[in-house]
Amino acid sequence: MTLLILSYVGGFLTILSPCILPVLPFVFAKADQPFYRSSLPLLAGMAVTFTGASLLAVLGGAWVAEANNWGRWIAMVLLAIFGLSLIFPIYLETLMAPLTQFGVKLTRHQKGPANPGQSFIIGIATGFLWAPCAGPILGLILTGAAVQGKPSEAASFLFAYALGAGSSLALALLASGKVFAKMKSYLKAESYVKEILGVLVLLGVAAIALNLDRTVLTQVARVQTETVEQQLLNMVNAGPASVGFKDEGEMPSIDGAVAWLNSAPLTNAGLKGKVVLIDFWTYSCINCLRTLPYMKAWNEKYKDKGFVIIGVHTPEFAFEKDLNNVAQAAKDLGVTYPIAVDNNYTIWKAFKNQYWPAHYFVDRSGRVRHHKFGEGKYEESEKVIQELLGEEALGKDTSLASVHATGAQASGQLKQAYSGETYIGYSRAENMKVTPQVIPKTAQNYKLTGALKLNEWGVTGNWQINPQDATLMKAPGKISFKFRARDLHLVLGSSSEKEIRFKVTVNGQPPGPAHGVDSKEDGRGVVKDHRLYQLIRQPSAPAYQERLFEIEFEDPGVQAFAFTFG
Repeated sequence: MTLLILSYVGGFLTILSPCILPVLPFVFAKADQPFYRSSLPLLAGMAVTFTGASLLAVLGGAWVAEANNWGRWIAMVLLAIFGLSLIFPIYLETLMAPLTQFGVKLTRHQKGPANPGQSFIIGIATGFLWAPCAGPILGLILTGAAVQGKPSEAASFLFAYALGAGSSLALALLASGKVFAKMKSYLKAESYVKEILGVLVLLGVAAIALNLDRTVLTQVARVQTETVEQQLLNMVNAGPASVGFKDEGEMPSIDGAVAWLNSAPLTNAGLKGKVVLIDFWTYSCINCLRTLPYMKAWNEKYKDKGFVIIGVHTPEFAFEKDLNNVAQAAKDLGVTYPIAVDNNYTIWKAFKNQYWPAHYFVDRSGRVRHHKFGEGKYEESEKVIQELLGEEALGKDTSLASVHATGAQASGQLKQAYSGETYIGYSRAENMKVTPQVIPKTAQNYKLTGALKLNEWGVTGNWQINPQDATLMKAPGKISFKFRARDLHLVLGSSSEKEIRFKVTVNGQPPGPAHGVDSKEDGRGVVKDHRLYQLIRQPSAPAYQERLFEIEFEDPGVQAFAFTFG
C-alpha cells in the first residue's frame, strides 16, 4: 500500500517536472472543449499508453525500448499533422488529402460536440511522447517490479503513477478550460487561440525531434522534483525518534542462500535470543560501501553482547553472482560477519525488499522492530541496536562506536552532488549522446554527438553495448561524462584475466590532487577485478563545479557498468 501511495503521489508531481513539458501543448490543445468528452478520454489514452509501454519494458526487455523509439516517431508525425490542422485546417486538407485526412479528422476542432473516441486516440499517440523523469519513485517502481517479477504488482504501481499524473493534468485542464471560456467570451478570437495552440504543438514536436525533452528540459528542474520525491521516500524511513518502536512482524525466513561466507548457514530458529541486523547489500554499490564502516564498527563493539549482523549479498550485476568475486570482495573490504549469498533473490523477496542498502533490526524474540533504507542516520540506527540489546547486555556503556572511513567508503557530499547513478548498459541507459544509433550486442565505432551538457555521457571508439555493460572491443576507447559532484566512481571489470591500463583526465588535464584511490595524480591506473573504482575525489570546496571527466583505455576488453557519485 505504501508503494501504491508513493506511486500516485510521484505521478501527481510529474506536472512539476520538466519531462511533462513537451506533452502539455497537446493536452491543452483540447482544453476549450467539454472536459468529459475531450480532455478526460485524452488523459485516459495517455495513461493506457504509458502503463502498457512501461509494463512491457519491465517484462519484455530491450526490444520494447526500440519499439518505443519507433512509437515516438510515429506519434510525432501524427501530432505534427494535428498541429498543422489547427493552423491550416482547410489548406492542409486540400493539399495533402487523403494522407492527412485521417489525422485532420481525428484532431481538427469540430463545431459540434467533441468526439471521445478521437480524443482517446490522440491521447494514445501523446502517450508515446510522455517520458516521465526516472526519479527515485519511478525508479523504485520499475526496479521493484522487475526484481519481483510479478506483472500484476508492476501494472498496479504503474497505473497508480499514471493515475496521479492524470489527476494533476486534469486539474490543470479544468482550470485552463475556464480560462479559455473567458478568452472566447471577451475576445471572440477562437481561431487565433487554435492557431497559437497549433504553433505550440509544432514547437513541442520539434523539441522532441531534437531530443530536447530528454536533455535540456530534464535539467531545468530535475533537482527540485527529485528532492521532493526523495522526501516522500524518506517518510518510509521514519524511525524510533519520530514514531517509536513498532512490531513489524516476525522476521522472514533467511533460508534460500546459495552459500554462506564467514559462517555456517544460519537459521531463524538459531538466532532466537540474539539481536539481529539484516543488511541487504552488494559489493559494487557505492551507497552500500559507505555504510560498511558502520556495519564493521557495530559488529566489533556489540558482537559479544548478543548482536549478530547478517550481510545479505543480493547482486545487481551478473558478475556479482560469482561466489569467488563475492568472497574476494568481502575479504578486501574487511567484512568478517556472516554473509548470505542471495543470488536467487530468495531472501530479498521474503523481506519484500526494494533497496540497496536496506537494514532490518530484529529483537531477541525474532520480531522486526525497525527498518532503515539508504545511507545516513547512523547514530539513530546504533541507538536502535543499543535499545534492543538492553541495559543488561550493555551495562552503563551507551557510547557510540568509533568509525573510520577512507577511500570510497568515506561519506559522500550528497547535498552538493548534482549527478546521480547512471547505467551504461542499454537496458537502463539514459542521457547517452553517441552516433550512430546504438545497435544492441553489436560492436561498432561510436563518437560523441557534440559537446556534453551536465549529466550527459558517451563512448568513443569500438564498443559493444550490452544490456548491463559496454565492452571495449578494440583499443583505444574512451568514456566521457559531464558531472558535478565531489566524487566520481565507475563500476568496471576485465573480460579476461589481463590488466587493462587507463588514464583519467578532468577538463582535459590530469586530476592531480583530485585523483581517487584507484587513479594516480597523473590519472593512470589499471582495471582487473570487477568492482567499483573510485577515480575522482576532489578536495573539499564550498561548491563543486561542472567538470568533463574522461577515461581512456589503452587495452581492449574493459567492461563498464555504471557511474556513481558522491
